[in-house]
Amino acid sequence: MLYTSFHRSSLLTQLQDLATYNCWAITRLTDWLKSKPAVLLEASAASSFPGIKATLLHIWEVEREWMGHLQQRPNGLQQGIDDDLTTVLNRLVEQAADFSKYVQSLTEEEVQEDCYCQLWFSETICRPRFEIIQHCLNHSTYHRGQVVTIGHQVGLKDAPMTDYMFYVLKVKEQASGSSKTETPANRKNTDSYGRNSFLAVNFFSKQ
Repeated sequence: MLYTSFHRSSLLTQLQDLATYNCWAITRLTDWLKSKPAVLLEASAASSFPGIKATLLHIWEVEREWMGHLQQRPNGLQQGIDDDLTTVLNRLVEQAADFSKYVQSLTEEEVQEDCYCQLWFSETICRPRFEIIQHCLNHSTYHRGQVVTIGHQVGLKDAPMTDYMFYVLKVKEQASGSSKTETPANRKNTDSYGRNSFLAVNFFSKQ
């Protein structure tokens, strides 16, 4: 059984971590898709968007649009773009990397600042920057799930694991060397804010 201590965080560090995770998940997903026949990625399927390529294009368009709002330089949706599959895959990864880099550059004060947005489905709105970031990352996660589901419809049933906790335990902490593996018998008393709490995870320790 693996016990990993919780780490202190703020709203900004949580957003930065999620933006990094989003980039990792999109890269992992697109690397998998690049190994599959293009005809399957462009095949029609029943979903919010009619196929894997169309869904990937939507993720890219929306991340691009919201990043423009965050920077107060609206880009607008580019609906109807019909680039080749390789271009769509590469643009999606590049956009996720740009979005993550942008979030890493923000300060605690900047994530609280208001942003004015003119949306195609609403009048001009004013929302704090952190809400827009949360919305954008949640939107991408939602549609990545659809890509996997569409994959099952067209015969692609070996999608890679992109769960957030998998990223935390198998990628983030191992890469940083910050993971603390402990047992109940050797836990040390630590400060408040949850450092005396531990998350027990059986699934990943058996992988």
